[in-house]
This record gives sequence, C-alpha cells and structure tokens, in this order.
Amino acid sequence: MKKYVLIFSAAALGACQPQTATKQEAKTDTAGITSRPVTVYTTADSTSYRITPTDTLSFTDRAQPFETEPCVFVDPAATFQQMEGFGGALTDAAAETFAKLPQAAQDSLLTAYFDPVKGIGYTLGRTNINSCDFSSDSYTYVNEGDSTLATFNLAHDEKFKIPFIKKAIAASGNKLSLLVSPWSPPAFMKDNNSMLQGGKLLPAARQHWADYVVKFIKAYEEKGMPVWALTVQNEPMAKQRWESCIYTAEEERDYIKTYLGPTLQKNGLDSKKLIAWDHNRDLVYQRASTILEDAAAAKYVWGIGFHWYETWTGGNMQFDNLRLVSQAFPDKHLVFTEGCKEKFNMDSVNNWSLGERYGYSMINDFNNGTAAWIDWNVLLDEHGGPNHVGNFCFAPVHGDTQGGKLVFTNAYWYIGHFSKFIHPGAKRIAASSSRYFLQSTAFRNTDGSIAVVVMNTSSQHIPFNLWIKGKAAATESLPHSIMTLVL
Repeated sequence: MKKYVLIFSAAALGACQPQTATKQEAKTDTAGITSRPVTVYTTADSTSYRITPTDTLSFTDRAQPFETEPCVFVDPAATFQQMEGFGGALTDAAAETFAKLPQAAQDSLLTAYFDPVKGIGYTLGRTNINSCDFSSDSYTYVNEGDSTLATFNLAHDEKFKIPFIKKAIAASGNKLSLLVSPWSPPAFMKDNNSMLQGGKLLPAARQHWADYVVKFIKAYEEKGMPVWALTVQNEPMAKQRWESCIYTAEEERDYIKTYLGPTLQKNGLDSKKLIAWDHNRDLVYQRASTILEDAAAAKYVWGIGFHWYETWTGGNMQFDNLRLVSQAFPDKHLVFTEGCKEKFNMDSVNNWSLGERYGYSMINDFNNGTAAWIDWNVLLDEHGGPNHVGNFCFAPVHGDTQGGKLVFTNAYWYIGHFSKFIHPGAKRIAASSSRYFLQSTAFRNTDGSIAVVVMNTSSQHIPFNLWIKGKAAATESLPHSIMTLVL
C-alpha cells in the first residue's frame, strides 16, 4: 500500500564579500549576543518535528572545551558573503500542476513557500524563457522564422505560468524577484534547426537572440513581474533530448561581451544581474576563469550560476571548485540556480535522504561562498511532471491532482531551515563543527539576529555545545535531523 505524506496547514510554522573572512570594523558585541535566549527549531526523522520549536537555550560560561566535547563554534565577527535570497523555479510544469489543484490547496502552497511568517519565505523565483523539459510542449514566443521578432507575444505563458507567478509575487508581499533562463533559442536561430538535442546559436542570429531576451524581460516587467537576474544559457555543455543549446566557454564569453551585455546596456537593463555558466560544479572554474579573465566580458557579469548534477558520474558534489571560483574572483557572486532528485517514484516521497541531500548541498555551498540558492520546480504532479520528454523528477512538494491534496517531502522542511531564518542582506559568519556528523553554517541578519543551522546525518543522538567566545549553550542533535538555532 502506498503511503503519502499529506499537507497540514502551513500556519503551523510559525554585495558579495570576498570569501576570505573579514573582521567587522565595529567591535562585535559578543556579550550582548550570548545574553540572548536561543530558540531551537527542529526537523527530525521518526518524529513529528517539522521546523518545530523544540527548546530554548541559555548561554553559560564555558572555557576551552576538551576534544571529547562536541561543539559548534561560532564567531560573529568573522564575516563572509552577503545573502541575496532563496527560492525555487516557477516552471510551466509547476504552474500547470497548480492550476489543477482546488483553491484551498493552491492557497496552502502559496502560503507554504512565500509567506515569511507562516511559510518559509522565498524571495526569488526562476522561470524559463521559451520551453524547457518541464513544459508540456515545445514553444517560443515568435512565429518560426521571424528574426525581426514582430510576432513576439506571451500568449502561451498567459494561460498558466504568468497567473501562477503573479500569485506567488502577491503571496510574498511583492518581495519575489525572478531569475530568467533560456533552454534554447527558437529552432530557426540554431545550426541544427531544432530546439532539442543541443545544437548551437547561429552566428547570424546572435543579435536577434540577444534582442529576444531583452524583449522577454521587458514584456514580463510590463506585466508586473520584476526580473532580478538572467542567465545566458541553461546547461550550455549538455546535449539533451529536450531543449538545449551548446556554448563553449569562449563562445559564451564572446556572446556576452559582443552581443548580450551591450544589448542589455543599450536597452536600459544593465541593472539586471547577468549570470554565466548555469551548469554543474564540475566545470565551473574553467568556465568562470575563461569568461572573467576577459575584462570586456567580465564587466557585464555579476555572477556564476551552478547546478548539483555533477554526481551523475557516481562521485560526490564538488564544493572545492566553488571555493576556488570564490577565491579567484571575490567580486563576483556564486548562485545555485538548480537542483533536484531525479527519477521520480511516488513510493519514495517519504525517503529522508531527499532532505538530507538538500541540507548537505546548502551548508557546503554557503560555506564555499554561495550568495543565493534557488531550487528547481516548486511543485510537480503525482507523476513527477508534467514533462514533455518523460524526464520526471522530485520536487519539495507534489500535487496529488486526483485527490486535490499536496504531498510534502522533507526537502521542503530542510530548505525552510535556511530560507525561513536567513534573510536577504544577511552575512555569513564563521561556524566550525568539531564533529563530521554535525555539519553547520551560520548567518547574521541585518536586524542583528543570528541563525545557526546544524545538520546531523548520523543515526546517533549527539549532545553538543553552541560555543561563542567562552560562552556555551548545551543542546542535542537528534538522529537524521536538521536544526536552526536562532539568537
């Protein structure tokens, strides 16, 4: 018998800095920080805890700990990158699934993701320019062959995607901004005359394509959907059976400096954050260095985007490559632009490993300089779609469109341990764990509050001290859990 996790009310929830740490100019008020109570929020396997307040701690004097005493050491004076925000992708698939749900489920989903108090407070969303694999069909916004773009219109998006995005913006209190990404130019602009199976942008179409992207951004903004950033191309080194387009590092560099960058600037869109790469961590340094070592291209580039799918080779996530980019180019921003668990199976929605994959990636991405973190689809149906090429995947929330209910995986709660408590403008501060099984990161918000995230990937109860400059608060990490300690 299949077991589904059904939604309960979301109301139950209550400029990049260099990667090298810098000490705050003003002396950090450590005594004031450690005089505060610490509220602990927990999500744990084999419990009912889901971002649940589970304890209130107090600091006491604690001298040098012995190596036998597990600790998470936090230094609020050592600051790193600034957080831009958290979010997920508002794709065609998410919008179409949303439209099939009853009003109560729709409202619950919007609250769960975008309400900063009752939900987990997303402030960023990613959406596709033209179709992607998570669309029900392949489409563009112009008639085939129209290089003048005279036929450009958003009729396709008006049916599902635009209404969904507008509802998400409203649910966020108008604080949601969009990252927009193309999977492929129209077929007539490519050398394989297809939106699928890779191919390359024709040299003669480069200016037409840059104009197309500008036209899309302006059209979305005219409809009340603010665009925060754009990527040059989704996964530019992957020939996919769905929408895809190949750029070598040199081709992306030259397209940015000769076409896309100047076209954005000429059209008054130079304030949009241009993000290069938008593919896996494996090649991220090679791509970043090729583009950013060219001053004519680098001046247009705000950041480097990356995904987590380098694990397709059977290896682990390659966080060291992020650290290298952050160290080599400290004035640029690292942005996680996509990740999900592939090969969907509804019988696996209760697997605790789904959330732990998110927690592991997020902690290590942040600790290696990442300044924004955007999940893939915010919502998919009970089949892991819709998807026009059968590339079905997991999302943090699935819509049971037959039963009219929402199915939450624990990935939603794991993401929420970051996005609910770490706000735009927060700066990462030093957090160091003395135990491998206690992975941690910490941020100081603009209001002075501190959020320390601690994830336990073991099957053991692990008592530990949250230790700040000779003061410690004793607590315990439950097996296979994630906790956020808020000061």
